[in-house]
Amino acid sequence: MFFKKSEKSGPVDFLIVGLGNPGKKYEGTRHNAGFMVLEALAEKMNVKINRVKFKSFCGECTIGGRRVLLMMPQTYMNSSGEAVSEAMRFYKLQPEQVCVIFDDITLPVGRIRIRRKGSDGGQRGMRSIIMLTGSENFPRVRVGIGEKPHPDYDLSDWVLSKFSREEAEKLLPAINQAAEAACIIAQGDIDRAMNMFSK
Repeated sequence: MFFKKSEKSGPVDFLIVGLGNPGKKYEGTRHNAGFMVLEALAEKMNVKINRVKFKSFCGECTIGGRRVLLMMPQTYMNSSGEAVSEAMRFYKLQPEQVCVIFDDITLPVGRIRIRRKGSDGGQRGMRSIIMLTGSENFPRVRVGIGEKPHPDYDLSDWVLSKFSREEAEKLLPAINQAAEAACIIAQGDIDRAMNMFSK
């Protein structure tokens, strides 16, 4: 259930933000699951995310009559709030008008979870957004990247590792589901997105 790119109308009134780290070094890593969702969404909607604005790569589209900005912050994960807060100030948006998509080590690969609001859950990109905006009221789509293989395994090494072939096969459907969920949330129907995809 993707939505075709259509004519822009009015100011941007919703943001869909995928979190990750910029650069070839981080492509395909677990921490870049948010970027993967944005790329899938842009491809389905035939939108290019190549305009530089708000310390991000951006692209614009219309979803359900709303003009939506797709954002991939280029600040590195732990400073994601710099990009998001800047865009929110510019467009005068409330947290409820921003859907954030990011990786979650507490969910197995292939699972997604949608929440209306909440804490950062230990995810530092989300923590930066909450700290710099002063709000936890962001709808979010969490994409499972799997737990560390061992409690002593370094967390940074784990989130910056790449998916195995078997994991990648499980990840692809979840990426597409997360992109679809973000579209539904952008239309103001987060309950339907939660019912469809949060298992």
